[in-house]
Amino acid sequence: MHSNRRNIERNFPLGFYLGGGVMVFILAFIFRPFTIVNAGERGVVMQFGKVQDRVLDEGIHPIMPVITSVRKLNVRVAKNSFKADAASRDLQKVTTELAVNWHIDPTRINKVFQKVGDNEQIVLGIMTPAVSEVLKAATAKKTAEEIITKRTELKQEIDNDLKTRLAAYGVIVDDVSLVDFAFSPEFSRAIEAKQIAEQEAKQAEFIAKRATQEAQADINRAKELLQKQAIEKWDGHFPTVMGGNGSLPLININPANLNSQKPANQ
Repeated sequence: MHSNRRNIERNFPLGFYLGGGVMVFILAFIFRPFTIVNAGERGVVMQFGKVQDRVLDEGIHPIMPVITSVRKLNVRVAKNSFKADAASRDLQKVTTELAVNWHIDPTRINKVFQKVGDNEQIVLGIMTPAVSEVLKAATAKKTAEEIITKRTELKQEIDNDLKTRLAAYGVIVDDVSLVDFAFSPEFSRAIEAKQIAEQEAKQAEFIAKRATQEAQADINRAKELLQKQAIEKWDGHFPTVMGGNGSLPLININPANLNSQKPANQ
């Protein structure tokens, strides 16, 4: 009996420590006195719900359980598509689809979360209305035809204006792509008819220019033929030309007689 009692007393500290360790592990798992910020994320630190100035980078960070909480936000480049209606300078309705590559400024993520919210709230509350307003302002400066022919210029203007507008909220625009334009059915048919007419006009101009070139080539060939025939029929005598006063500045000269004529003083 005494032996059993001694064994119990000897094993008690071991069991106590094991039980205490398990309890500590369970409490640590429940309350988590640390947080892990994954790659491509930043942590917004809050104490009793109040956003703090510090931002947690990637890695593991100790925190005070219950008192401190961490909200993790994605700072990787994200892509979102937007569709917006606008009117051109000549009052044509234009539906434009844009693709915007953007990310949250990692150094200002606590302020962004405090003022706007998480990534989804940024898209819905900030980016969607900003894209619509910037697109309407840029489209109103150009006619419908210029929107098509000056696509690169329009894209650059939207890109610059959207970057300036969203930078105030801590959102960085990396790039803007104009995916597609859609006009009213009537205007689309008018554009198609105009393109067909322009193609037909260019084709007619090409045919006329080719006909003119071929006619000129025929004239040149005729001239060459006449010149050749004249040379072949020439008898070696120059024509006589009468001057205005009846003189004969040019006369028929026989080359064979030149050698037989002598100067008068000889």
